[in-house]
Formats: sequence, C-alpha cells, structure tokens
Amino acid sequence: MTLDGTQAVFITRTQCPLCHKEIIMNWERDEIPYFGDIMYITACCDCSFRFTDTMILSQKEPVRYEISIEGPEDIYAKVVRSTSGTIRVPELGIVVEPGSVSESYITNIEGVLDRILDVVVSATKWVSDEPEKYEHGLQLQEMIHEAIDGKRKLTMIIEDPLGNSAIISEKAISSKLTQEQARMLKTGMIVFDAESDEIEMDAYDDIGN
Repeated sequence: MTLDGTQAVFITRTQCPLCHKEIIMNWERDEIPYFGDIMYITACCDCSFRFTDTMILSQKEPVRYEISIEGPEDIYAKVVRSTSGTIRVPELGIVVEPGSVSESYITNIEGVLDRILDVVVSATKWVSDEPEKYEHGLQLQEMIHEAIDGKRKLTMIIEDPLGNSAIISEKAISSKLTQEQARMLKTGMIVFDAESDEIEMDAYDDIGN
C-alpha cells in the first residue's frame, strides 16, 4: 500500500512470446487475509496473448491442517490454498501437489472436492480402454459425490511449507511441520491411489481450473 492507502502499482516491459512485440506487464501489490502480501501480474497483447499470475510474497512457518468431513455442514468449511499447498484425501488415495503454474484460491471443502472430481473424470476418460483403471475411476467419482452429499466420511489435509494455506473451521486441527517434513513435500503431479489400480496424471495443478 502507498501512504494514501491505494495499492502500489508499477509496470515493466517485455516481449510477447507469440508475436514478439513489446508488451506491458502490470504489477499490483495487495494484502489478502491468510495469504498475506501478494503481487498480481497481468499482461496482454493485441495478438491475443494473455498472462495472469499471483505471487505470494510472505513466508510463514510450515503448517499442516487436517479436518474430518463427517456431515453436510463440514463441506462448507473455508479452505485457503496457496500455490505452495499440497492437498491430501487419504481415503481416496488422492494427492494434489503444486506444479510450476499452480493456482491459489479461496473456496470451501465442497469447492476442493469439485476440483478433484473434475480431474478424476478426465483421468477416467483417458483410461477407458483399461477396464480395471476405468472401474476404479468410476468408484472414485461415486465416493466424491457421496462426500459432497454428506454421505461419506473423508479426511482432508493441507500441508504448506510456506505456511500460506489454511482450513478455517473449529474442527480443523493445525500443527507445525518440521523442516524435514516441509522439505519432503513434492511438486508437479496429481496422483490417484498409488497402491493399486492406480491412475496417474502427468499434469500440472492448474489443468481443469
């Protein structure tokens, strides 16, 4: 913020990766609860190229949040997921890890499950010619729908080495990650059930958003 309370904005110039003309990148700093200081970056070109990104500038203690989803009221718990947050749903064997173009967002448990469902549906279509994996994908979809309807108990865990993610609920249990645990967090892939009938996507976190 500037002294008069307005947001700090500045510009830089770069080259469009498509047509190679000069374009202007706008940088706008802001502060958002739970995310802290952030920087919005936007650019556009007459050739139709568009670019948007959000950089989180603050860094906190590595953190872990866990919540048990046991009924319809739990799916409305707010979720703050930064670009460095890893989401786990152990009962489904699902891990969503941040990639190089991850998206930060504020939603609720239902919103997170909807995002996961979109990816599971896509992954299931990709393995339609493999009966076991296809059937496993359909089972995962049914389990997610049941959780959204409050008919299946699940656990949702968010781990963030930079401490910018959170589950906001009286039921949520938070704890600090050790430096060793924080260093072990991976990036770049979404994995479904690594034990059996696995479905893997070599996909970045923003696909389907």
